Amino acid sequence: MKTIQFRQAIAEAMTEEMRRDESVYLMGEEVAEYNGAYKASKGMLDEFGERRVIDTPISELGFSGIGVGSTMTGNRPIIEFMTFNFALVGIDQIINNAAKIRQMSGGQFPCPIVFRGPTGSAGQLGATHSQAFESWYANCPGLKVIVPSNPYDAKGLLKAAIRDDDPVIFLEHRWLHNTTAINKRHDYRIKIGKAKICKTGKHITILSMSYLTLEALKAAKYLYEKHKISAEVIDLRTIKPLDWQTIFRSIKKTKRLLVLDTGFTTGSVASEIIAKISIEKFNTLKSAPIRLAMPDVPEPTSPALTKNFYTRADDIVISVLKSLRINDKHVKLDFKQSGPADVPDPSFKGPF
Repeated sequence: MKTIQFRQAIAEAMTEEMRRDESVYLMGEEVAEYNGAYKASKGMLDEFGERRVIDTPISELGFSGIGVGSTMTGNRPIIEFMTFNFALVGIDQIINNAAKIRQMSGGQFPCPIVFRGPTGSAGQLGATHSQAFESWYANCPGLKVIVPSNPYDAKGLLKAAIRDDDPVIFLEHRWLHNTTAINKRHDYRIKIGKAKICKTGKHITILSMSYLTLEALKAAKYLYEKHKISAEVIDLRTIKPLDWQTIFRSIKKTKRLLVLDTGFTTGSVASEIIAKISIEKFNTLKSAPIRLAMPDVPEPTSPALTKNFYTRADDIVISVLKSLRINDKHVKLDFKQSGPADVPDPSFKGPF
């Protein structure tokens, strides 16, 4: 039993899989000598050498293509993007080759590759480094999309992703890298496509993902302590495929729904979830479903402009009270709001 950071969980998952299977290797910018931009590959170069932990030039299209091609010769690459915003440079390889090669080859060439790296709001790194890509890649048939919210799940899901024979997009929210959890297990995998009920409840279902699961649990605690509102919090964990069985079972019980999304509002994962529920389970709901996502504007750099930009626990509380038709004018949100969790510890050097 030990306490482990999110970034350490990522490193452990990759290390254990590389020890188990020699066809697994890691490639990306600064993953080797620098130990990764967010120190998620610390110590791996020393153990596996430069043939299996490979520093690349600043050419995402190039090394993504190398990774995809190497799957056809029996390898299982892990491609790290320093930020998933840089994956846009290599997106042609991800969308037009990795996602489609199995189908286009008539099943002759599976593509067991993992594209992973930090995503989401960066905190003063500017609009071009601050996007979330869950809905982008979930839109593409052939890809699986994973968004863990804690170190334990991150390790188990990444190990499952590395062993999967299909291409997987593994998105690690920047604000999670310093978060910790007690890990009681060593070698384990978590099934892709299975959501987790983090807290059971009966009054409303809160569907969450990635970092927002932490805010959802904080809000649920406040709602129960102050108003005796019992919220069921579900961490989706996997965006593609979604665990519709768990989602439908929960809203059948609570009859109310709030969906949290780390991406932009229009075209979001939350939009897809609400659309499907409205089509298939409309009569189940007692009130209109609610979504909370990022505003449809590029993220500002200034802290003054981003003060109320992100979805926080107080936004969740207000939305829940609205769904339950409870007057929120006299609600006092007296819990302390968290800021970006992407503040490095003293031993962390980076990311830039």
